[in-house]
Amino acid sequence: MKAYIFPGQGAQFSGMGADLYQKYPKAKEMFVKANEILGYSITDIMFEGSDEELKQTKVTQPAIFLHSVIMAEILGADFIPDMVAGHSLGEFSALVANKCLSFQDGLNLVYKRALAMQKACEIEPSTMAAILGMDDILIEETCNAIEDIVVAANYNSPGQVVISGSMQGIDKAIALLTEKGAKKAVKLQVSGAFHSPLMEPARKELEAAIRETKFNVPLCPIYQNVNALAVTDAEQIKNNLILQLTSPVRWTQTVAQMIADGANEFVEVGPGKVLQGLIKKLDRKMNAYSAEI
Repeated sequence: MKAYIFPGQGAQFSGMGADLYQKYPKAKEMFVKANEILGYSITDIMFEGSDEELKQTKVTQPAIFLHSVIMAEILGADFIPDMVAGHSLGEFSALVANKCLSFQDGLNLVYKRALAMQKACEIEPSTMAAILGMDDILIEETCNAIEDIVVAANYNSPGQVVISGSMQGIDKAIALLTEKGAKKAVKLQVSGAFHSPLMEPARKELEAAIRETKFNVPLCPIYQNVNALAVTDAEQIKNNLILQLTSPVRWTQTVAQMIADGANEFVEVGPGKVLQGLIKKLDRKMNAYSAEI
């Protein structure tokens, strides 16, 4: 069974999408439409902008979304997924690709999500950190013992967890986890504490927009971040999307569940090959493989 997976924030690069725009009329049409929907030329930033410009959350998220959904559209008849999943932001790309959301509604939600998250980041200084070579449970227990806000935010692969929280919380967690034997504990260059309680203002703001948006029955199940389970019910998909901003991204568990449900080929749709790298760490234990498009 074939699973299509969609990357999240961090997969961006300067020049992304320019080849699609030049080579495929359909891609050009969708990029032009995106500029109209957003009210500014995101293509200028994607094709010619600096890395710093692309790092802005309000730019990064719609840019990665566009690259992913346009690539899926270009695949046309070759895009026949048995299941889909997306890492954080990538969940919105997956929902457009499997026809649960329209292109315009998906882009509007992604842009509102990006603005809401950026606004939440400005309320209180916060950050994230990658923790390598440590058991998930030990990371969780350590974070729970710290009074400041710090939580496990991204379960990316076995031995790779990202924590998220206040500056003080992250500093304390890094010190404690290093003392307890983490191979590496390093802060990430991000604008805030994504997938943590500090995103509650963004969650509330996005909830209204999601509730007002029409979600269709998807073409195939989507495995969502908050529970790592296959979902096809439109209302449940909405609820999980709303919870996503303040809940951890259970990517390791999601991939494991997809494999348990029959996935034996993973195709990454979007810029870069970040997710393929994460999946390969699971491939050693499970009968699955990544594929390029």
